[in-house]
Amino acid sequence: MSTPLDSPDQGGLATLDRELEELIREESIEPGDHERFSHYVKKEKILESALTGKPVRALCGKKWTPGRDPEKFPVCPSCKEIYESLQK
Repeated sequence: MSTPLDSPDQGGLATLDRELEELIREESIEPGDHERFSHYVKKEKILESALTGKPVRALCGKKWTPGRDPEKFPVCPSCKEIYESLQK
């Protein structure tokens, strides 16, 4: 009898591991000062991330799992510009 751990290519933990590795790869190659800013993300996506641990994508394209107080950082200039252009 086999268990899900005996055949990791069928999903479960192996899928989560692959998704985590992809996220780490994306985060490590992303250039710039994104970590120094607060980013604009839909409120419902922030809540979903808090409940599930899934990463979110900001208006500027940055993808990460929120975990710090955005009030302590200046707003990302790219996010702000995109947000303002959507308000017109």
